[in-house]
Order: sequence, then structure tokens, then C-alpha cells
Amino acid sequence: MTVDTAALAPHIEDVVDRLERAETSRTPVGDDGTWPALTLDEAYTAQAALFARRTARGEHEAGLKLGFTSAAKMRQMGVSDLIVGRLSAAMRIAEGDVLYRTALIHPRVEPEVVFRVARDVDLADPDADLASSIDAVAPAMEIIDSRYEGFKFDLPRVVADNTSAARYVTGAWMPLDPPALGNLAVTLRVDGRDTAFGSTSAILGHPMRTLTRLQALGARLGLRLKAGAVVLAGAATAAVPLPVGHVEVAIPTLGRAGIRVEGAGHE
Repeated sequence: MTVDTAALAPHIEDVVDRLERAETSRTPVGDDGTWPALTLDEAYTAQAALFARRTARGEHEAGLKLGFTSAAKMRQMGVSDLIVGRLSAAMRIAEGDVLYRTALIHPRVEPEVVFRVARDVDLADPDADLASSIDAVAPAMEIIDSRYEGFKFDLPRVVADNTSAARYVTGAWMPLDPPALGNLAVTLRVDGRDTAFGSTSAILGHPMRTLTRLQALGARLGLRLKAGAVVLAGAATAAVPLPVGHVEVAIPTLGRAGIRVEGAGHE
């Protein structure tokens, strides 16, 4: 979705301004009764405008992420629709690197599966086939960080907030083998202790199904993916507060991806 930020309706620009201030100041937005009401389409316009401010600051598009692809996550956040957000290269943490919690507001972590796109794909092109454009898969973790106080939001609000996107880490890439992705155990570990358990089948029954849903949603929104872009398929478990320590996801046959989380330090 291409957005002319100079032509935004005042109430949408107000939302974008508030969310940008919340993220840059690391201060969540409280509901003081003045929050503008948005339709879902307006929320996606706000999301695109908010991301355009990132790219104007020099960040580069890195891919897309899907949200609410698991029943556990839908129940946790009280919503029922799949949504899409945008990733920038600045959000990526290299495997094994350090993330300081003080860089975020109230981060949570989700174990996921991530796909890599082998060639440019215009999701609005009726002849495009996203699934056939994927050449690799890896284990991943997404660190989400809602800019709303208490992680409280409705569907338009979380969409406007770029689906709480904050950081992500991917493991080593493996050649895509769709049948092998079904019903793999997913484990989230902290300092070697298993802390959350799930399955790739929790992601819409099979992670590959997210690509069909993304193509339909991306067509409506006019989204594109460049060669080398990533697609985070959504959480295999409910999100948990991001702890200090070595945090990793492990998926049999896919491998592991981990980072070191510190409570404070250089950001």
C-alpha cells in the first residue's frame, strides 16, 4: 500500500504521531478517551505511513510478518482475524547477538517459523504464486512490543501499530520441504530450560497455509516482497514476557535460533 503522508486524514496522522512518539520515547500510549477510532482499512493506512517514516530515516524493507495465526495467540489477545505487518532490516538481530530490554517498552517473545523469498513477488499480481517463490525456511523468534499500555488493543489499533513488530532473529536457512514442516515440536528455552512448548501445526494447521492467506491479504493491500525478503509465519505458542538470559527457539530438523537478552546496557 503506497501512502502519501501529506494527504493523510487528520485523525490517521494523529494515530501515526502518537505511535511514533510512543516507540521513540519507549513510553506506552494510554487510553485517555481521545484515541481516534479507525476502520481496519484506515489502520493499514496508518501502518503504512508509520513504516514510511522508518524508511525515510534510512531503514530498509526486510519482509512481512503475520499475526494471530495461532488459536493460542488469538485467545491471548482477544482477536480472531489474521493480520500482516512490515519488517525492516533494522529490526533484525543477528543470531547470537545481544538485545537490551531497555531498548523496548514491555517486550514479549514468540517462537516462529520464517520463510525466505527467492524472487520478487507482487502480491497484487493475480498470476503471482508466493508459495512457489519460497526457497528456504528457518526457526525464528519474534520480539513483539506493543506501543499500547498493558498490551491492550483492538484489531485496528494493533494493525496501526504495525502488529507490535519490534525485533526478530532467524536461524540457519534450510531448503524448503513443505511436507516436513507439519507438526514439528517447537520449544522456547531460557538459559537451557524449556519454558514454552508448541507445534508448527499451531500455525494455521501448517505453516505453508500462512502463505496463501498472506497472498490474499497482500493483494488487497498492494504489498510486494523483494528477493531475499523474509516472511514470519506467526507464533507457534502464546507470547511470553521476554526474560533476561539466553533465549532460543528449537525445532527438530530445522535447528535453533537464539540471542542473549540483557536488562540494561548499550542500545
